[in-house]
This record gives sequence, structure tokens and C-alpha cells, in this order.
Amino acid sequence: MHAWTRPRRPEALPAQFDRRRIYVLPTGFGAFYAALLTAMILGALNYNNNPAFLLALLLGGAGLASLIAAQLQLSGLRIIAVDAEPVPAGSAMRVRVHARAAPDRVRRGLLVDDGLAGEIEPARLDLEQGAGEAELRIATHRRGWLDAPKLRVSTTRPLGLARAWSNVWAETPLLVYPAPEAHGPPLPVGGGDQTVTRLHPSGDDVHHLRGYRLGDARRAIAWKHSARRDQLLVREYEQPLGADIELDWQRLHGLGQEARIARLARWVDEAERDGCRYRLSLPGHPTLGPGNGVAHRHACLRALALLPHA
Repeated sequence: MHAWTRPRRPEALPAQFDRRRIYVLPTGFGAFYAALLTAMILGALNYNNNPAFLLALLLGGAGLASLIAAQLQLSGLRIIAVDAEPVPAGSAMRVRVHARAAPDRVRRGLLVDDGLAGEIEPARLDLEQGAGEAELRIATHRRGWLDAPKLRVSTTRPLGLARAWSNVWAETPLLVYPAPEAHGPPLPVGGGDQTVTRLHPSGDDVHHLRGYRLGDARRAIAWKHSARRDQLLVREYEQPLGADIELDWQRLHGLGQEARIARLARWVDEAERDGCRYRLSLPGHPTLGPGNGVAHRHACLRALALLPHA
């Protein structure tokens, strides 16, 4: 039944929930409530008890009103985007679902999950001033593009007698980085004559003097210059980092394709951790770098993740 509910294929976002894609069915408690009301009505008719008959009709009206209220919790809700930061394969990916709605009614306690599959732990979605966000954790198993799952947004409010739900299936794929090698050789040493430096408090050469900042070490204070300037000055050092590091696919002889990808992913992370500049060379792909930083790391890991599978 979940497979046949709308939408039946991935769709472009934003997607708005309207009456054609909102489904309402009684919960287990709602089915018991309906059976109880049926017994009350039969008893009231059998014993000609008008107050009991009136009570049963009032409770039935409240139950029908809860069906409409549950449907209105989702009506007009728009799913703006489904996104996530890339993670290494094998790690849980945090997928964010961004929702918007007109702030004319309170929408709280909505649940986001994968419907009947039960592989994703439900996340709570509350809208404050017409905007809200839910975060899901999705397991990843292999590198490359991960198709976003078909998600269900549901509610049992206000009385828990019925469950109203609607589905969203974003066509935007999510990126999974390759899992880095757990244990391997150290990062290669940079070659060539080009060297770079960076500012470092424990470097070798004095680069310049700057004003004192809270947390600076006392041994870095230039006392003589501070006395002349009548303010605390701190020595800023620079530390040589060596030449750019070459991460070349062709140099990893004797390793299979996935083993090479895992080792290069590990070296990219180590180079970023050490603040080194590095260049990545892959077959059939333009050379990336030299460089470092968040954007360069993402470009390298993305290229590794999207290499063809063996």
C-alpha cells in the first residue's frame, strides 16, 4: 500500500501537500473507539435510553471532527528541501527535511519517517512561525550517490483516533564519501622545490609582531618592544610546511581499485588535518590542486566517491 501512495516516483521540490495526496485512516485506538461507540448506540437503542444515545452521538461527532483536524495538520504543508552533508560510507548520514506552511494554524508533533519500511527512526517536526526542520539518520553502505528515500510525514493529533499522512520523495541524490582506510602507510612527503609556510605559535622564524590577545602564551610576548610601544605585543612565527604533496593514483601499485580509493581518502583527510597543500591525480579526471581547505577536500573526496565501481 505504501508503494502505491502518491508520489509514485521521485519529484522535484518544493512539494505541497493537498487533499489529493493526504491519506487518513483510523489508528488501533480509533478502531476501538468506533467499536465502543457502536456498542453504546446499540445499547441505547435497545433500552430506549435517550441520554446514552445523545452521548454516543456527541462522542461520534468529536471523532469525526478529529479526522478533519488531523487532515488539516498536513494540508498546505510544503516540503522545501531535503539535504545532507556528505559522510564516509558506513557512517550515519544526517538528512534534514525543511518544511514551510502558512502560520495560520499550529502544526506541532508531526513525525517524519520512511513509512512502512521501519529502517529510519522517526524524527519530530514542529513548525514555528511557519517554518520547521526535522533531522533523520540514514545508514550508508557504499560510496557514490545515495537516492533519497520516500519519506512519510504523519500526525495522530488531536485525539489519536486517526493517522493522517502524506509522502515526499525528493529526486535530489545525496553524496556519500568513500570510507578511508583504517590503517595504512603515512602521508607521502612532498616533493619538488616549491615550499609553503603558515603562521604557527611554535614556528621557527619570527614573521611579525601583533597585539596581545586573550589566551596567548606569555613566552611569546615581546617584552622589549612592548615597553617601547606601551602595549603588549606578541611574536607571530611562521613554520615551513614543505612542498606540495602529490597523491597520485598511478603510484599505488599492487592495490585494487577500492583499496586505492580508501587509501587516497585517508591521505586527503590526513593532509587536511596537518594543514598541508596537496594535489590529487586520478585517471580520466583533471588534476585537483594543489590546495587545501574545505572546498578542496570536498572536491577531492567527491571525485573519489564518483569513480566507477569495479
